[in-house]
Amino acid sequence: MTFQITILGSGSATPTLHSYPSAQLLEIGSDYYLIDCGEGTQYRLLERHFRPGRLKGIFISHLHGDHYFGLFGLLTSLSLGQRTEEMHLVAPPGLNDVLTEIFRQSDTRLSYPLHFQETDASQPGQIFETPHMTVSTLPLQHRIPCTGFLFREKTGERKLIKEKISPEMHFDHFRTLKQGGDVLDEAGNIRFAHEEYTLPPPPPRSYAYCSDTIFRPDLIPFLEGTDCVYHEATFRDEQLERAKKTFHSTARQAASIAREAGVGKLLIGHLSSRYHDPLISLDEARSVFAETYFAEEGKTYEIPFR
Repeated sequence: MTFQITILGSGSATPTLHSYPSAQLLEIGSDYYLIDCGEGTQYRLLERHFRPGRLKGIFISHLHGDHYFGLFGLLTSLSLGQRTEEMHLVAPPGLNDVLTEIFRQSDTRLSYPLHFQETDASQPGQIFETPHMTVSTLPLQHRIPCTGFLFREKTGERKLIKEKISPEMHFDHFRTLKQGGDVLDEAGNIRFAHEEYTLPPPPPRSYAYCSDTIFRPDLIPFLEGTDCVYHEATFRDEQLERAKKTFHSTARQAASIAREAGVGKLLIGHLSSRYHDPLISLDEARSVFAETYFAEEGKTYEIPFR
C-alpha cells in the first residue's frame, strides 16, 4: 500500500520568493491527509495534480498563520466543488471559533459535514484512527500550544505463499489464513496451518511531523524507531540563543533528536528566510545524523519498510 509524503511548503513565517509556508500531503493507499495548511496550499495541490476532493482529513499543528492561513480558502473551494463527503479537521482549540466567525461574516455554508476535533498539547496520545492507520499527537513546545503528529500504519494481513495454494482451498480458507488463523477440518484438526501457507506481513511504517518547537529531548521516546521524521530546523547553531528565545530548533538539534530516537530518516525544513542556501543547514544536521535530507518543496518521499 502506498505510504508517502509530499512537501507542499517548507518555508518559515516570513514570506519569500523561493519557498511556501508549511504544508505536507500524506498519501496512504488512495486517501490523502493534509498536515498544516499555510497560505496557497490549495494552489500547491493543483500544481502537483493532487485532487483536493480525495482529502479525508486535515491536521493543524498550531495557530500561527504560516501553518493554517490557507485553510479557509481550501475548505470553501471544496464546498464550491459540491463536496458531500465528510471532512475531519484535527486542530488546536480556538480554530473552530475562527472558522465559525469567518463563515458567518462571509455567509458561507459548507456543502459537506466538517467534523472538528480539538488537540490538547498537554496530553499526547491517539487522536484519530482509520482502517489503515492511527494518528497520535506529539508533545511540542512553542510560544503557543503546538502538537506534532505521528502517523502509524496498522499491521496488515499475512501474505499467501502462492506456490502452496492447492485446488482444495477456497476463498474462506484464504481469508482465515491471511488473518493469522488455521483452517480446521470437521474434527477440529489443523488442515492448513497459517505459518505453513503464509508469510508474516511487512512491519507497519510510520511518519512523524514535528512542527515548530524548541529543542525538546523528552520528545525522543515518542519518536523511537519511527521510519521517517520531519523536524523543524529554523536556525543554525550560530543562532542558538535566538532559537531558544523564539522557541525554535537548530538543524543540529533536530539531528540529535533523530539520532537519539534511532529513526530511519530525517527531513528538515521551516528554515529561516535569512538562509538562502539550505545545504549549509543540511551539512550541519548531517554532521550529527547522516540520514538527513532537506524537505524539498514539490518532492515526494516514499516511507520505506525497514
